[in-house]
Amino acid sequence: MELEAIPGVGSKTATALSELDDPERALRTGDVAELASAPGITEGRAAAIARGAIRERHGDPGGFLATDRAKELYRDALGLLKDRTVTSYGDKRLETLYPSGVESRIQEVQEFAERAVERDPDPEVLDALADVEPLAEPRDVTVRDRCLATADAERYSEAQRAIPELTVEVVEDARDLADLARGYSTVIALDEAFAGVAVDGDVRVEPDALERPAEVVPERVLAFYASNRECLQAAARVHRVAGIDPPLDLDALESALERVNSEGTVVGDDELDRLTRAIDDLDAAVSTAESVANDALRTAIEEQDVTVEGSDLLSLVEQGAGVDSLLSRELSDEHAEAVAQAREELIESLELDSGEAEVARRAFPEEPTFPVERDEEVVTRLREDLQAAKDRRAARRKRELAADLADRRDDAERLVRTALELDVELAIARFAADFDCVMPEFVPEPSESGDSTRGSSSRGASGFDISGGRSPLLDVAFEAVEPVDYDVSGVALLSGVNSGGKTSTLDLVALVTILAHMGLPVPAESVRIQRFGELHYHAKTQGTLDAGAFEATLREFAGLATGGTRTSSEDADAGGNRLVLVDELESITEPGASAKIIAGILEELRGRDVTGVFVSHLAAEIREMADYDVPVDGIEAQGLEDGELVVNRSPVKNHLARSTPELIVEKLAGGAGTASNGSSGGRSDPRDGDSSEEFYDRLLEKF
Repeated sequence: MELEAIPGVGSKTATALSELDDPERALRTGDVAELASAPGITEGRAAAIARGAIRERHGDPGGFLATDRAKELYRDALGLLKDRTVTSYGDKRLETLYPSGVESRIQEVQEFAERAVERDPDPEVLDALADVEPLAEPRDVTVRDRCLATADAERYSEAQRAIPELTVEVVEDARDLADLARGYSTVIALDEAFAGVAVDGDVRVEPDALERPAEVVPERVLAFYASNRECLQAAARVHRVAGIDPPLDLDALESALERVNSEGTVVGDDELDRLTRAIDDLDAAVSTAESVANDALRTAIEEQDVTVEGSDLLSLVEQGAGVDSLLSRELSDEHAEAVAQAREELIESLELDSGEAEVARRAFPEEPTFPVERDEEVVTRLREDLQAAKDRRAARRKRELAADLADRRDDAERLVRTALELDVELAIARFAADFDCVMPEFVPEPSESGDSTRGSSSRGASGFDISGGRSPLLDVAFEAVEPVDYDVSGVALLSGVNSGGKTSTLDLVALVTILAHMGLPVPAESVRIQRFGELHYHAKTQGTLDAGAFEATLREFAGLATGGTRTSSEDADAGGNRLVLVDELESITEPGASAKIIAGILEELRGRDVTGVFVSHLAAEIREMADYDVPVDGIEAQGLEDGELVVNRSPVKNHLARSTPELIVEKLAGGAGTASNGSSGGRSDPRDGDSSEEFYDRLLEKF
């Protein structure tokens, strides 16, 4: 995939994306988390890039949401889905779903959604998902006890790129290697020319080291698992609870994760733990051993009757002898026993093995002294031996564990990706369950575009046909929303009483259209819908528009009437038909001109590739002014109860609905009764003395 061919991706962004391990996979699968890990790419930007890649792959020209109101409803629909995600990944991943008029894209998401709605949103699964997040790549892994060495400049640069965790040194000969060996515990020479060179220290000649990074710097592998330990464990729990087949052995993975802590250190190795304790406790153990020896020797001296003849004492003094000589002569056995106790105390307290114990014994010399004291050189030697053994053990365990985990990384990444994608699927499943959704059926394109005939024979042939639709965007509990049945083929006027649900019906049609073209289930009992290329939703304006805004509105309708700016190939790929929803266009200008303008617009749209619903209180006037029989549907109010409208929310086909004022006058006419006639003071008008009921009857006749 050519990165710069993706809409919205320039050279700078393409360079950043190219640093990913597999940018094509991330773009193909819409992996927002992976895309966002590229330098300088935010999650929001990553979602936009993923959408651009999808559009490029499906040849989608975009522009389905052609008006601000259409875009607003899309964000509302997306918000309902996002509310049902658990992970931040799921939230961003859903942003790669967008309404499209391209058949291949719709089908692609439909297949995904059909699998998703079969998922069971078990609370235990959702709870496990809470700890799953995109895998992080450790950025600051640095190892200071090892280095790479080479005499070749190209090799030097290659090594820096391949293994940035280690310092790369330039050397010329064996002397340089020897110098490095004094500063590093391990030197890895990359040049074959150094093979056979004898140098003190741990110097290895490994020309293929750069091809084996997991062995050379196992810290890289361990740091990855250490950083993502909790996430991987959570992903494993998700697979178990959800009953998903994992890409690797979960028990083996969890066992391996238990052997590395959050700092990337190998844990759970008894021998390594013993060596660590021995090093940490060495000074304290030596001091304790000294005390044991001196306490024993002091007790022996206090209990021993030592008799020294005068001539012996004089001889000892003349010889310059001190207490050591006296101990050697009189308490040699007791001193040897005290030293033996000190040695055993040191060996046992540090749990030293036979080789280490041999060195430890020399920490307390056999020569008689009081008090008994350690040999610092021997103690230092013991510490160095223990540290060296620990380093060797740790390095070996790191290499073993890293080699084991390195082979599982791809599967571990799939494990987490599957869990994160499950969150997206469960969000769709929860959405579908919460709002009683079904998958919509897309009907074939009508054989003759521009057919504006309506009636039972055309029901569902084109346009849309919604049965039992309920909008989850209303400000009432979803269970309380009345279902709506509505179908339109061609362009229709929608009439109805104030607050009868005309705008809500338009919102429902728009929402169903948006979700269907996203490839998602829709909140209805059934939906048949034509594939549209654009959705134009003009919301009701507040007040009359100024001349400039009015002109702009007319220009937009002129574009609809003339087919817009798309090429014929784009129309074919993205659905040539447009859905136009207009809410009280008469509010944009003076009432006297509104009916004429709307009638003219309907005449221009007739016979075009347009399906439309125009909500208007001027339906009768518009129909009179139009040069054809404009279809009019009505949301019929059945009456007033306690001052509240009783409304049939489903539009009635080919019916001009009565207005609210008409209903009120009708109610008054039927319930006013006979008013008191009283004297009129000699009025000559024949209506003098009429009852209020007659007054209401005459008003009702005006309707």
